[in-house]
Amino acid sequence: MKYFGTDGFRGEAGKVLTADHAYKIGRYLGWYFGREHRGRIVVGKDTRRSSYTFEYALVAGIIASGSNAYILHVTTTPSVAYVVRTEDFDCGVMISASHNPYHDNGIKLMDRNGHKMEAKVEEAIEKYIDGETEELPFASGEDIGVATDYAIGRNRYIGYLISLATRSYDGKRIGLDCSNGSAFSIAKSVFDALGARTYVIGNEPNGLNINKDCGSTHIETLQKLVREKELDAGFAFDGDADRCIAIDDKGEIIDGDYIIYICGKYLKKRDKLDGNHVVTTVMANLGLFKALDKSGIEYEVTTVGDKYVNEAMIEHGYVLGGEQSGHIIFKRHATTGDGVLTAIMLMEVMMEEKTAISELASGMKKYPQLLKNVRVADRAAVMNNEKVKAECQSISDELGDEGRILLRESGTEPLIRVMVEAGTDELCKKYVDKMCSVIDTI
Repeated sequence: MKYFGTDGFRGEAGKVLTADHAYKIGRYLGWYFGREHRGRIVVGKDTRRSSYTFEYALVAGIIASGSNAYILHVTTTPSVAYVVRTEDFDCGVMISASHNPYHDNGIKLMDRNGHKMEAKVEEAIEKYIDGETEELPFASGEDIGVATDYAIGRNRYIGYLISLATRSYDGKRIGLDCSNGSAFSIAKSVFDALGARTYVIGNEPNGLNINKDCGSTHIETLQKLVREKELDAGFAFDGDADRCIAIDDKGEIIDGDYIIYICGKYLKKRDKLDGNHVVTTVMANLGLFKALDKSGIEYEVTTVGDKYVNEAMIEHGYVLGGEQSGHIIFKRHATTGDGVLTAIMLMEVMMEEKTAISELASGMKKYPQLLKNVRVADRAAVMNNEKVKAECQSISDELGDEGRILLRESGTEPLIRVMVEAGTDELCKKYVDKMCSVIDTI
């Protein structure tokens, strides 16, 4: 598609993604979901300065087409998904560029069940944006839509998160890095209500500092806090809080692979891991696959993207899946990755097992991993080249069971991503360089 990718319409605010785009998206959604009844569309945003522009433009488009807009204000992506699916809305919209810097922004669309919008609707919106369809009628008189402050929806989501914890966190000292993003309005409230003593950073958004030297993409900031304060755990979120990366009691990083391992084992032990499967992607660390094998847990492997993880979970009825980046989906509780929910689920394991996170993660040994991007003229030609295939197979044979090589096309740039996992950093570099030198000759 021209505008919408796997995670919505995203780009530099005011250049790639404009207020006019937002208005037209609102116009189409308001018309599409208001054909048979007055449409009900809920809108949330993160803390970027440009999010206000897009929020007002979207809402203007929605009500101009005759549907009603319900405004959650600054909130998280998973909270929009929760409100949509539990309160009979037709559609949800989240304004965010996730972990990107402040000058980018995005518009994510969700269906009435809290899942990503089906492609045919996004394709129709693109045609409308480009003027390839007839102009939509404007509502008039009493048919004009209404914009309603709906902060109560976000508050109900906070209550839902609190209800999922089975015990008090009294006595636990927890660090939270809210990335100067959406989590600043939710995470501390949840953990305070559950009795934890919280130490919070990245909770002073000013519209320009979202994800800047904080959050899940700059995890060293939280690491330092956990080590200095000797906390029990720390949880870092990204700009829209659909990701969580944890820090254990020793100050070590617990990424999405470790979280899937820890929670997968916990659910299996309690006969709650439906199908005895978890879902992950091709970029998951080899150490996760080996640890799952040792634990007797099977796994489904998808291409990169939480969209594909979610689709596999729905198709097979699995309840746990995610990505190394910290997008973790707990299907019994949510339809999307949810950073704060993930933090609660890790706390549940820690409290139930009466075991520190560092110990819970000790059964998984992460393999050194190196990723290098190679710029190419034709991605498909390189991937189908016999020389490249032969070298890839040769390296795979040499690594055997103690490593792997993965070649992957970038979805947005003229790049081939070369990733190697092996027993040492030196071996990773050796084989990445070897593969890249062959690609450079094509």
